[in-house]
Amino acid sequence: MGAAGSAGPADGTAGEPARPAVEGVVAVVNAGAGSAQPRTVAAVLDELRRRSGGAPVELRRTATLDDLRRALLEHDGRRVVLMGGDGSLHAALQVLWSAGAARDVGPLGIVPLGTGNDLARSLRLPLDPVRAARTALGGCARDLELLVDSRDRITVNTVHAGIGAAATARASRLKGLLGPAAYPAGAVWAGVGIGRGYRLRVEVDGRRVADPDDPVLLVAIGIGGSIGGGAPLVPGADPHDGVADVVVSTSTGPLARVGFAAGLRHGVHVERQDVRTARGRVVEVTSAGGPFRLNSDGEVSAEQTHERFEMRADAWRAVCPD
Repeated sequence: MGAAGSAGPADGTAGEPARPAVEGVVAVVNAGAGSAQPRTVAAVLDELRRRSGGAPVELRRTATLDDLRRALLEHDGRRVVLMGGDGSLHAALQVLWSAGAARDVGPLGIVPLGTGNDLARSLRLPLDPVRAARTALGGCARDLELLVDSRDRITVNTVHAGIGAAATARASRLKGLLGPAAYPAGAVWAGVGIGRGYRLRVEVDGRRVADPDDPVLLVAIGIGGSIGGGAPLVPGADPHDGVADVVVSTSTGPLARVGFAAGLRHGVHVERQDVRTARGRVVEVTSAGGPFRLNSDGEVSAEQTHERFEMRADAWRAVCPD
């Protein structure tokens, strides 16, 4: 497992100002990300230079995982600032976790540049890139959790199985043909394909939350509470508390699905009688029927029939608003 080492004293303890740690800045951005517009990146760099107290600011554009690995692990004690969305954060934390350096890298600055930026929302980071750059060098270092599965894959925000993961997987096949209409079409395709739902057994800390005899529409495990740019799928999830929040929907009938979707817009879907919630440190999902896919921070897995997730408290650190 990617065991986390302890951060140096310059990083401060959770909740302490991160300002004294800045001896230089490494700003990391995915060169292929459409949201990383040159003008925006330049504005962020200008703000980092203004706030760094004269310390050097280096920009690292990454095109491959090897580029990302080198940029993150060759920081030489400088503050690492990640520019990107949830997918970029997921990739960076996976690299750091696999290298056993998730804490050793020090508190990470985060500048949201994605379309959803759901973890940034949970951390109450500014969504304006320039304001986020100020926070990245002038906020407080706070401990954060990671969800780690049996294959050592991490989740930084939310992982879910069921119709959402199926819709994303099917939309990717239609994207070249339909463009922006691919996801709605994928959702319709997935909705038809699931029939009466997924026959899954869900256990949280050994307590059964869902049984295969009562098929589910969706199982979600949250560190942060929202997906898709603010949809509160797991309302109340706290990325600092070391506990996973779980939502299981058995809203499999046509009208029930509509009701679930309507409630999701405002986070009241968890009040439905066909939705169950739980909290714990270990979550297991097992299929009693066909295989399922997982959507972890927007990344869709291959089909599988079982997965075990374990919450790792204080696995990494980020610079958050005071």
